[in-house]
Amino acid sequence: MQKLAPHKVIPGNRPSNTLVVERISPRRLGALVAMYEHKVFVQSVIWGTNAFDQWGVELGKEMGKAVYQRLTGGTEEPADDASTQGLIHYFRGRHRG
Repeated sequence: MQKLAPHKVIPGNRPSNTLVVERISPRRLGALVAMYEHKVFVQSVIWGTNAFDQWGVELGKEMGKAVYQRLTGGTEEPADDASTQGLIHYFRGRHRG
């Protein structure tokens, strides 16, 4: 991993949030998006980082595609970490169609 460019790797052991809800309204979803946009901006100002880092966005998209494939059964390959694999297992068990 040390040979990979830093923008191609996300280090582990970082706090994250996973929200699990049965139903969500457009208003509540919009409020969540606005809250996270504000949180990311404020953190970037405090920490002096670039909240609009395109390399990080692209890496997140690639990781999201891999999780989507696992969620939809496109691949049975396990996730890279136990936490993600546990969430995938939970959501696949609750999927109704």
